[in-house]
Amino acid sequence: MHHPEPTRDVPPRAAYPWVVVGLLWMCGFLNYADRQALSAVFPRLSAEFHLTDAHLGTLSSAFMLLYASTSPLTGHAVDRLSRRVLIPAGLAFWSLICAGTGMARSFFQLVFLRAAEGLGESFYFPASMSVLADYHGPETRSRAMSIHQTSVYIGTAGGWALGGGLGAIAGWRAPFLGLGIAGLVYAGFLAVVLIEPRRGGAKSGAAKGEGSLEGEVGIGGDSAQSSLLDKVAAIFRNRVAAMLLLVFIGANFVAAGFLTWLPSLVGRGFDLGLAGSAVASTVWPLSSVPGAVFGGWLADRAARRFRGGRILVQALGLLLAAPFVLLIAWAPSVLVLEVALLGAGLCKGIYDANIFASVYDVVRVEDRGMAAGLMNTVGWSGGFLAPIALGFASERYGLPSAIASSSVVYLLAAVLAIAAARVAERPSPKATA
Repeated sequence: MHHPEPTRDVPPRAAYPWVVVGLLWMCGFLNYADRQALSAVFPRLSAEFHLTDAHLGTLSSAFMLLYASTSPLTGHAVDRLSRRVLIPAGLAFWSLICAGTGMARSFFQLVFLRAAEGLGESFYFPASMSVLADYHGPETRSRAMSIHQTSVYIGTAGGWALGGGLGAIAGWRAPFLGLGIAGLVYAGFLAVVLIEPRRGGAKSGAAKGEGSLEGEVGIGGDSAQSSLLDKVAAIFRNRVAAMLLLVFIGANFVAAGFLTWLPSLVGRGFDLGLAGSAVASTVWPLSSVPGAVFGGWLADRAARRFRGGRILVQALGLLLAAPFVLLIAWAPSVLVLEVALLGAGLCKGIYDANIFASVYDVVRVEDRGMAAGLMNTVGWSGGFLAPIALGFASERYGLPSAIASSSVVYLLAAVLAIAAARVAERPSPKATA
């Protein structure tokens, strides 16, 4: 029995699927606020522990390394175990680690704790995306996931603002203690109110892309009973899914570089101080909020017309974002910088709104947890490289040059996404009706 806890169909009240979006939204907010508080206090950490840019990049990469390497295992667990247990348990674990970060006394303790937090957070996105897909069919899936995606941006902004503001007033340890305690409290609440949906319970009413490419995965029988390696191999055999994984590597490389180094870029370029640099940086994630909402709405419409509609919307976001990245790196004034951050954030939101919705169009219902886990693995493998690579490049060429180079990565990812959309449009001999 792979789902030991009895599952329940979507409750008769039509509002509950959207209530679930709200419940998971707060969890997603804490997920990213806990991560991003660290980069907001880089100057304080550097001063207290005598750290270079390469050391600071290593702190972020330690999180991403564990997050990426454990995601296939956590995705496999999501396909087999109760998600209403995994989500609150993961939140409680990483919140405890977050609070512990505020008690670290050495660089090596910080590295260990950041890695452990990556392990805890690796459960969240495979589980939450799987739950949302079971509450929302193809007609509302991108919108539901795009609303949830806004928690990432507001959590990023909140982590920077809280880390920079509270760090300047009460010291760098205070934000981690506060966020950790808040997460532990919310984990208890979520464990009570979250209902486990029936797997595949919202699959009816298919959009043009839904199910049309799932046959490419090539798993017969009960996929939930397949081994981890069988599931991984099957998803990689799906041409469109494999291409989307590669696109996510590039997109996440750029995003991870910004998440790690943006407050430092702003602070060094315009001398705004710890709190000022963190607050100025929040324009980028906050502007992704309307971008994600628009991207979700546009993708749901595009998916009704084209099998690769969601993917084309993602390609559009990446293509438009590239010139804004260049402008951010070489902005001559704070005003130009904020305009560039606004544009890059809007375009990023358009892409991000469909990260999981696009891949769910082309894989089996039983493989959604594994697919999301693999997305995190390959995406954050690219993300793992970014903080260290940009840290070393910053020491050699300067931080603006390091950031500017990532615009090329966006362009390459956009081209690959367009190619994936074209492949998705081709009829598959294994496609299901």
